[in-house]
Amino acid sequence: MKQTKLSVIVPVHNEEEGIRQFLKEQLLKELDRITKYDYELILVNDGSTDNTLSILQDFAQGNQQIKVITFSRNFGKEPALSAGLAYATGDAAITIDADGQQPPKLIPKFIKKWEDGAEIVTGVRDHYTKHGTIQKLGSKLFYKLLNLMGNKHTVPGSTDFRLMDRVVIDEFNQLSEHNRITRGLIDWLGFRQEYIEYTYGVRMAGKPSYNLKKLFQLAIDSFISMSTTPLVIFGYIGIFITIASFLLGVFVIINQYILGDPLRLYWNGAVQMSIFISFLIGLVLISQAVTALYISHIHAETQGRPLYIIDQKSSRNLK
Repeated sequence: MKQTKLSVIVPVHNEEEGIRQFLKEQLLKELDRITKYDYELILVNDGSTDNTLSILQDFAQGNQQIKVITFSRNFGKEPALSAGLAYATGDAAITIDADGQQPPKLIPKFIKKWEDGAEIVTGVRDHYTKHGTIQKLGSKLFYKLLNLMGNKHTVPGSTDFRLMDRVVIDEFNQLSEHNRITRGLIDWLGFRQEYIEYTYGVRMAGKPSYNLKKLFQLAIDSFISMSTTPLVIFGYIGIFITIASFLLGVFVIINQYILGDPLRLYWNGAVQMSIFISFLIGLVLISQAVTALYISHIHAETQGRPLYIIDQKSSRNLK
C-alpha cells in the first residue's frame, strides 16, 4: 500500500547564514518525527548570490527525498512558491519560509486539520508583534484596502505558511497569471479552509531580502491582479466630479451672472477655468496611471514569457 506523502516547499534566497541550522535543527528534525507520512523536501533556490546553493546541494547529496530547484536568476518569492508547487508530488504540500520565523513545530497541527477535512490550512500570525509601528500600520492598511476592493477571502495576518491538499495544488497549477500573489490566489480558489494562529518568530540569521520596495510592489500586484475595483472606484469618482462640476457651474452662473454676485465671491473667468482645468487634469492623470497598471499586466501576460527558468545543471533529483 502506497504511503501518503507530504511535499514541503521552502523558497530560499541568500540564506547562507541560517539555512543549514534551520533545515538540520528545525525542519528536517520535525519531519523525521512525522513517521505516519513519507515526505519530500523541495528547496527552491531563488537566484541566491551567496553560498546558499552549495549548502542546499550538500543536503540533497545522496538523499532522494530532497529536491533542489535552482532558478537562473532571482525571480522572486511568488514564482519560487509556484515552482515548488509545480514539482510537488505529495498528497498535500506545506509551504514555509527559510528564515525560521515560521515554526516547523506547528506542522503536526496543520496535518491534523488536514486529516479532519480541511483542504487548505493557513498560518495566521499574531498581528506582527515582532514588527515596527510602520510595518504594523502598513499591513493593516493593506488588508483593509484589499477587503474594500472586493477580496473578502484573505484573512488579515494570513501568511504563506500553509498546507494545501492535492486538489488545491492541481487547481493552483492551472493558473497562468505572471503578476501573482500566491496566498491571494489560493484563497480565491475557494476550498474549505482552516486557520492556525502562531507567534512570528525571530529571524535566525541574516537580513530579509524582502525590502520595502518589494513589499510595496507586492501590494500593488495584489490590488491589480486580484480585483478590478480600482477601475470602478475611479469611474465613480469621475461621475462625482462631473456632477459636482455641473452643480458648481450652475451655482457660479446664477450667483455671478444672474444675481450679480451678492455673495461677493469675485470669481472671474480665469480663476473659474483654472480651478476646473487643474482638478480635471489631476483626475485624468490618476485615471491614466491606474489604467497603465492594468495595461502593463496585460502586456506581461501577452509576452508569453515563462514564469521562471530552472537551471537544470545545479538542480538535484528532479524527475
